[in-house]
Amino acid sequence: MADFVITPPAITAIPVADGGFFPVRRVFCVGRNYAEHAREMGSDPNREPPFFFMKPADALLTNDADMPYPPQSTQLHHEMELVVAIGAGGADIPESKALDHVWGYAAGLDMTRRDLQNAAKKEGKPWDMGKGFDHSAPIGLMVPAARIGHPSRGLIELKVNGTVRQTSDLSKMIWSVPETIACLSGLVTLAPGDLIFTGTPENVAAVARGDVLEGVVEGVGTVRTRIV
Repeated sequence: MADFVITPPAITAIPVADGGFFPVRRVFCVGRNYAEHAREMGSDPNREPPFFFMKPADALLTNDADMPYPPQSTQLHHEMELVVAIGAGGADIPESKALDHVWGYAAGLDMTRRDLQNAAKKEGKPWDMGKGFDHSAPIGLMVPAARIGHPSRGLIELKVNGTVRQTSDLSKMIWSVPETIACLSGLVTLAPGDLIFTGTPENVAAVARGDVLEGVVEGVGTVRTRIV
């Protein structure tokens, strides 16, 4: 056994609907993958290839836990997303084989400190601290693809305090899950345990302490958190 000089960090794991846990290695996120969201963020969805950013694995928040309002921000925004879990790694994965590498799916939230992100964008600086902060990725139960298949259409929706904030269909993604996996695996070698947050529909907006967020991805599952 290795002689670690400090206690090794715990493995981040997501509860699986059928029992057990899915261990997480890395968390990739696709930016602006729904046309209307790209437009509301000031981009042209017809010209932009997919781009990616990351969150640390321990930013994941499971079991419907409360999410602390993050420091250094007054504009905490919600972004409802389908999450893909990679079960078999690889590089330069062809689109036709991409779904063979998927273990399962979950509903997730890419929470964003929009003020920090916008300030960093304006200055041409990285916006990691707008995205990769503590507890910034609430996620629901992981569901095996072997049970539900590979959803390519269906409702994706987020309610805040019972009122619909975001609603769309998975079929409106600019880059499909197979296309996203093919593209990302050309940039990095994917590995078992990697997650991909696949982008959010339009109508992202701010939330406040006390707000309850409840999201659903049809055929996949739900995600819930309360801002405290």
